[in-house]
Amino acid sequence: MSASPRTAAGSPLPGPPPPPGRARGRRGGAVPGLTYRPAVPADPEKAAEIDRRLESWARRLDLFPPQWSGDFAQFQCGRAVVLQHPGAADLERLTTAGKFLLAENIVDSCYCEEDEGRGAARRDLGGRLILAQSALDPFHGPAGPEEEWRRGMRADGPLRAYHAAMKDYAALATASQVVRFVHDMARLHLGYLAEASWAETRHMPQVWEYLVMRQFNNFRPCLSIIDAVDGYELPEALYARPEVQRVTALACNATTLVNDLYSFTKELASDPDHLNLPQVVAANDQCGLKAAYLKSVDLHNEVMAAFEAESALLAATSPLLERYLRGLSDWVAGNHEWHATNTHRYHLPHYW
Repeated sequence: MSASPRTAAGSPLPGPPPPPGRARGRRGGAVPGLTYRPAVPADPEKAAEIDRRLESWARRLDLFPPQWSGDFAQFQCGRAVVLQHPGAADLERLTTAGKFLLAENIVDSCYCEEDEGRGAARRDLGGRLILAQSALDPFHGPAGPEEEWRRGMRADGPLRAYHAAMKDYAALATASQVVRFVHDMARLHLGYLAEASWAETRHMPQVWEYLVMRQFNNFRPCLSIIDAVDGYELPEALYARPEVQRVTALACNATTLVNDLYSFTKELASDPDHLNLPQVVAANDQCGLKAAYLKSVDLHNEVMAAFEAESALLAATSPLLERYLRGLSDWVAGNHEWHATNTHRYHLPHYW
């Protein structure tokens, strides 16, 4: 692994992170002690243009009510995708990545997050999500039911979001990339169902069980489109190799644990029983939340170390894999930067 930061040629792996800062309950900045790679800075004009396009798309499709406008602005969707995809081939592909990010968050908010008060209900989540999956993986059947399905897709904002984003993605991706994404969205929906089931039954999973759930309920669909956004395809024969699947899973798991750490105080304020890694560690280790949070940082770092070490070996075997792994690493770095600097949404707990 190179000891230097990203070079102009583009190393697929991070160098050592800068020394972590020490602060108490500050807004913004990295979690002290967290392993991360500095992201490629986001062009603010490009981010603003993506936001403009996304808001226009969302308004045209009537995807969310006017009172959500503040949520949209604070989410910084344009900045997120610009940070996560520094190698994007063009603005159209970046906008498509943003459409998926926006659509996935609309479905999550409307269908899964009961504390948001937006109509979600755990008991009928399975029925909602199977229809949502069909917005990506179209129904094929008799003419009458097919037409009723099409009307159903048009009648609901989250379904319209999924369906329209998928149509735009299919226009720029290969058939194999589309199928890959559909499969990973099914994994995401399975993770949603597991989390909802545990919440309904008040089941406290073991740490390993929680991490398994988060391997499904995570950012993997966003990383599934990296090669398409960058304007090439990692062939299925390469993508399906077990070692490629492993480093992909490690990257996705690292990004998701970053989310657990940065959203911890936000979730604690809105729902003290919401499952996240520090809560699960605290319950299993019978320790305080501070000790559990710090242990969670270590667990994230272990995942990151495995991703970096295994990616370094794999990148040396193929120029195409090197490009793909660089994209994964860029997404991991951009995701961290977005979380660490999105002070409208996140702030760190008073643990340092």
